[in-house]
Amino acid sequence: MSKRCFRFLGVMAAMTGCALGVGSADAQLGGALPSLPSLPGGLPSTIRPMVEGVVDPIRNGVEGTARAAANRLDDLRRAAYAQLVRDHPDAIALDPNGFPARAGEVVVDAPSDALLAAVAAQGFVVIERDDVLGVSFARLRVPRGLPLKKALDVIARLGGEVSADQLHLASGTGTVTPMGADGASVDGPAAMVGVIDGGVEGAALMRGFATGAPRPDDHGTAVASLISGKGPVRGSLPGARIASADVYGTDPAGGNATAIAKALGWLVEQRVPVATISLVGPANPLLARVVAAAQARGLIIVAAVGNNGPASPPAYPASYPGVVAVSGVDARNRLLIEAGRASHIDYVAPGADMLAIGLGARRMKVRGTSFAAPLVAGRIAAVYPALNPGQARAVLARIDGEAKDLGARGHDKNFGRGMVCGECRTPAP
Repeated sequence: MSKRCFRFLGVMAAMTGCALGVGSADAQLGGALPSLPSLPGGLPSTIRPMVEGVVDPIRNGVEGTARAAANRLDDLRRAAYAQLVRDHPDAIALDPNGFPARAGEVVVDAPSDALLAAVAAQGFVVIERDDVLGVSFARLRVPRGLPLKKALDVIARLGGEVSADQLHLASGTGTVTPMGADGASVDGPAAMVGVIDGGVEGAALMRGFATGAPRPDDHGTAVASLISGKGPVRGSLPGARIASADVYGTDPAGGNATAIAKALGWLVEQRVPVATISLVGPANPLLARVVAAAQARGLIIVAAVGNNGPASPPAYPASYPGVVAVSGVDARNRLLIEAGRASHIDYVAPGADMLAIGLGARRMKVRGTSFAAPLVAGRIAAVYPALNPGQARAVLARIDGEAKDLGARGHDKNFGRGMVCGECRTPAP
């Protein structure tokens, strides 16, 4: 199973196959599904029965299986994490809660010199000591042979606030369509939107925060196309400039918490007012602090809730306080069956039955909350073109005014305060 398959599709790769890797795959759930494609190298026999158990009820539209499907999606998430570790045992390990993290490393928040001396005596080595927006941290290499859980316990006993450097996986799928390409670009206005993801082809600004970065990829480029528009694809802020923070590059352990934290710091330094993050992972204390520090400086952060199903744990960064959490709906305004959950939902936006533009101006069918979040980010940037601390509530009140109420009247747990940018969907044929 290739690392790029997991990076682009996230956990849902285990359910639908890595569409870009098997050209003919169609990852459109809820519509006419083809036979389940194999993952590159073959789908593990232990996962295949679970995949079929999820896909068949969805294909047949059996309402009574919704809860079972949600639970099996969560099973697939866990199986996919385990496979990711098997594919990259030197780079990725599971943290004590079963989430993938950078192997052989831990992160300590606000470490004192005394603490670093104490952990050095235990065999830990400082890889990096840094400060992002006033939040200091150190990355430490774990002594050879010491399991990640024991390493965390050692530092915690010494009084350090320590965590694994958990990975955040992409939250959407795409398939290339054989319709040609139209890569016409548009001169952008002053407004700029940050995209923390894989690299974005044609970005106005680009910086890398992982080995091999910056390196444009399909996922980041597709996300950005739904903001600025490109070729036949409508954007939520046509012509917007993109500041691309590539947290993946070629690193199998890319998308980690420290990379995302640094990306947020860079966007604030560049005076970018709105950032969209179509990645999901567990709560991380360092990233939580940096998110809060960026918000205090005026950055509005928009994040997808992921595609691991409603039985999955709450997704982060969408669940951090003040982050605009976005879920997705299909062309009939139905919540995506695979949509994950967060501690709160602010809005939904189109997330299926639509086109985006990938590398080389290729038109792609896309599905997932990954592609709903940038639509909301663009609409926010349209009314918030520059950093202005303290104005987030007023800005979101304006977005509330354009949101279309769905589901139960008023705010609800599935659709939040309503659908934003429903007219932004470029229908897929």
